[in-house]
Amino acid sequence: MHLRITTAALVALAALTAGCTHEGGAAEKAPATPSGYPEMQKKVAAAESALARADKDAAQDTER
Repeated sequence: MHLRITTAALVALAALTAGCTHEGGAAEKAPATPSGYPEMQKKVAAAESALARADKDAAQDTER
């Protein structure tokens, strides 16, 4: 009885593994960093800098 349950579990696991893999049956690894990531970091830094300048300008306007 235990052998049948174990066999059924292994067959189900193999089916799920095969269904989750990409072409060729081997799972592909994702790249460590996406392409364009350094440019995205620069844009985020520029946006944060612009936001900080806008906050500073807004604070100066309220002081006047």
